[in-house]
Amino acid sequence: MGKFINPFTDYGFKKIFGQEISKDLLIDFLNDLLKGERVITDLTFLNNEQLPKYDEGRGLIYDIYCCTDTGEKIIVEMQNKSQLHFKERALYYLSNAIVQQGEKGNEWKFNIKAVYGVFFMNFLFDHCVKLRTDVILADRDTGELFSDRMRQVFIALPLFNKEEDACENDFERWIYTLKNMETLKRMPFKARKAVFEKLEEIADVASLSQEERRRYENSVNVYRTNLCVLYAAKEEGAKEKSLSIARSLKELNTPIDVIVKSTGLSEEEIAAL
Repeated sequence: MGKFINPFTDYGFKKIFGQEISKDLLIDFLNDLLKGERVITDLTFLNNEQLPKYDEGRGLIYDIYCCTDTGEKIIVEMQNKSQLHFKERALYYLSNAIVQQGEKGNEWKFNIKAVYGVFFMNFLFDHCVKLRTDVILADRDTGELFSDRMRQVFIALPLFNKEEDACENDFERWIYTLKNMETLKRMPFKARKAVFEKLEEIADVASLSQEERRRYENSVNVYRTNLCVLYAAKEEGAKEKSLSIARSLKELNTPIDVIVKSTGLSEEEIAAL
């Protein structure tokens, strides 16, 4: 087990970002994410039961629901595998948070607060070619902002490959640390930013109580089991695709050596088809 907790586990993600004692970490990350746009000075964690129910693959989806000091709602989600209709589900989450602001009576004038969705993704969705994708409501032709009441930020972690010394800003330093935390021997960037000292304290496995360590180890086991199932399904799907191609090539009387090179299957596997 590494020196620091794995933030891609349910326990690790909520230990770092989802508890009152560490909420300054979440505030700092969100301010680095939204630098130049707004400043959050405080936030309150909301009951996650207010989020829409979504049971499929819950072992690989972890979310935090909070409200800023000025009333904006923010959903922060860590997702470790692609989901069917992922973009639409993210939109549904935010839409639901907007609808919940409705008030009864004639006095309410649709004065809704902004809703933000921040989605850490340990996978790439369709046509994803950059680390950060910001989705806003804007005019298609001019790009002019139409409304600032809904905002989505998708962070594709597989596309971040910078080393520690190459990180250019605090947002990248956060992403580097989170992506590599489980294998780090020391917490980077402490001399540059005090919040990483707090992160070191919160994420240190040695500082966990016996009960916390038990819960963390259970969370790691769930995370690894789900990843094993995911990878096995991918491998099985790839194998079935290779077998299907090999069958088609055999029907065309393609030489065995060509089929082997085209599919990666062995001669024995091809002969058995």
